[in-house]
Amino acid sequence: MTAPLKRLFASFGVLSAALFLGACSTTPTADVDFKQDYDFAQVRTIGFYDQSGEVFGDNPLQLSDFQKERIDEALALELRKRGFSITTDAAEADLLLSWHLGTQHKTDVRTYETPTMGMGYGRYGGYNRYSMYSCWNCTNTEVRVSNYTEGTFIIDMIDPKMGKSVWRSVTQSKLKGKKDEDEPGEINEAANIVLGNFPPL
Repeated sequence: MTAPLKRLFASFGVLSAALFLGACSTTPTADVDFKQDYDFAQVRTIGFYDQSGEVFGDNPLQLSDFQKERIDEALALELRKRGFSITTDAAEADLLLSWHLGTQHKTDVRTYETPTMGMGYGRYGGYNRYSMYSCWNCTNTEVRVSNYTEGTFIIDMIDPKMGKSVWRSVTQSKLKGKKDEDEPGEINEAANIVLGNFPPL
């Protein structure tokens, strides 16, 4: 998981529990879907849905106003880079952006094989009657169980006239019990990731 996306999830207000996204083996991507027959070319102005910024699930921590504003500002900056105007008046918006974070407790069970060396003597002591080592190629099975919280960050673009979402982005990863200090610009880079391919080409 890239550092910017870690910072973004940490800034989603799960700060009181000092959570951030755990490292992933691959670069994170957003899973995007949208209404195929919707005309995104007519979208010029975007506002924020008034109920945006909720946290729900197994660990529904409350967000402060300044934490919501931090996320809104990063998303608004990225949308401006893509040529959209941002309005605070929902009546002027072609689309309304709504984001929320879902959390779910999960258990990860992993099995590891570790080599062992034992000693045995005699004809029946091991794989080789002339060897003193009875388990040179033997292994022990070790099972490790870890509990973690999975975070799902969802963005919807809602057409206010239809009252329905026409575009959705979903990003998932583990939340872990540590938080790095925010670095300038990284939350903005993360906003670019979670906004995916908006607007669709």
